[in-house]
Amino acid sequence: MNGILKNHTFASLKIGDEASLTRTVGVNDISMVAALSGDVNPASLEPVFAGASRGHSAAHGSWTAAMVAAVMGTRLPGPGTIHLEQNFRFLVPAMPGDTVTATVRVTEKHEAGRMVRLEAVCTNQRGERVLEGTAAVIAPDTDMTLPAAPAPRAVLLPASRYAPFIDEARSLPPIRAAIVHPCSRAAILGAIEVRDEGLLEPLLIGPEAKIRAAANEAGVSLDGIDIESTEHSHAAAARAVELAVSRRVEVLVKGSLHSDELLGAVVARDSGLRTARRISHAYVMDVPAYGKPVIVTDAAINIAPTLDHKRDIAQNAIDLMRLLGTDQPRVAVLAGAETVNAAMPATLDAAALTVMAARGQITGGLVDGPLAFDNAISPEAAQTKGIASAVAGQADILLVPDLEAGNMLAKQLIYFAGSTAAGLVLGARVPIVLTSRADPLSARIASAALARLIVARRAAAGARQ
Repeated sequence: MNGILKNHTFASLKIGDEASLTRTVGVNDISMVAALSGDVNPASLEPVFAGASRGHSAAHGSWTAAMVAAVMGTRLPGPGTIHLEQNFRFLVPAMPGDTVTATVRVTEKHEAGRMVRLEAVCTNQRGERVLEGTAAVIAPDTDMTLPAAPAPRAVLLPASRYAPFIDEARSLPPIRAAIVHPCSRAAILGAIEVRDEGLLEPLLIGPEAKIRAAANEAGVSLDGIDIESTEHSHAAAARAVELAVSRRVEVLVKGSLHSDELLGAVVARDSGLRTARRISHAYVMDVPAYGKPVIVTDAAINIAPTLDHKRDIAQNAIDLMRLLGTDQPRVAVLAGAETVNAAMPATLDAAALTVMAARGQITGGLVDGPLAFDNAISPEAAQTKGIASAVAGQADILLVPDLEAGNMLAKQLIYFAGSTAAGLVLGARVPIVLTSRADPLSARIASAALARLIVARRAAAGARQ
């Protein structure tokens, strides 16, 4: 909600005036409200079970009620408003991943005491009513314009290993980022979020009419945000690449176009963004049950990578981990077994990659494989199997056999283990933020922060050379 807040005085308010605010429920939002309020209802503390039963706790209601209060306090009537009373019915719980829009509408004005009554409604992305009811406030009597305070960081990433990276990224000046074809509600909200966090300065590239329609649907203003209009999504991807090559943008962010459209423009023969490496995707994951951040790669681009592809995938991930501060990342090349088996091609590739690293064909990290998943991340499992390795049990990077295995592993860590995953495309001349529409706000913020740090640290490394 960064920007300028301007209120509406009692005299200027009219019956029917309304305002809205849209937010996505983060994975930890409901449990944080429960912790602050002392709500020990299992429906608050176990969001998976609450989602399955659609149970509704006080914490769920408090989150949506706070949304209504935020609309009244910041938008209508806005700064200077005094809250008197509220009467809400909580109809459907707001679950992590839901996008909730809170709307208030003026229904009554009373000259005595400048009292205003408002109708309040919250709906989710499926159009279901989450909350409905009424509220009463004392409206301000003088015009007031204030700078909005930054959102508290703890709302985004409480107790997260990303916090130091995000703090560092916030301390740097925002950089220009091309948001490619942001023609959906989710893509527009993503652009607004990273701008409001002070991480990226968005340039929206795509059909202007569709971009503005998406902003209207999302209930957000595009004031102060530049738009470069193109005919369609292919043209948007091509133009974004041109701007990156000319260094007028320093990061690319996927909007609502297909990943293949954007990445096809990046790796085109004459794009100017290609490097000698094959591009690959990295999920930089904060897994609560693991002692440090870990990269899962490649889970989104290379469907059935060859041995040469895997060499590039490993090197891309090692270079990223080194930029993030790990001097010698440990790469576990995963397979279904920890011994070489000619009937399992993944084990042959893993053994070859291990030798390639020993011979200097992969640099900057320790590589070992084949390793089964348990041996890669559990010292006890590695010890039980008698595996003597500098990587086993303490991997920083999990290099998977193919996209299907990587995608399933990453999604299991996200949905079963409560992990936050920042998604980046590596191997091009600029970082590319590639996240899913289902990703929570915390993942989108983390992805933008890491992209910002990559740009800064590459520049610092270049300046030292």
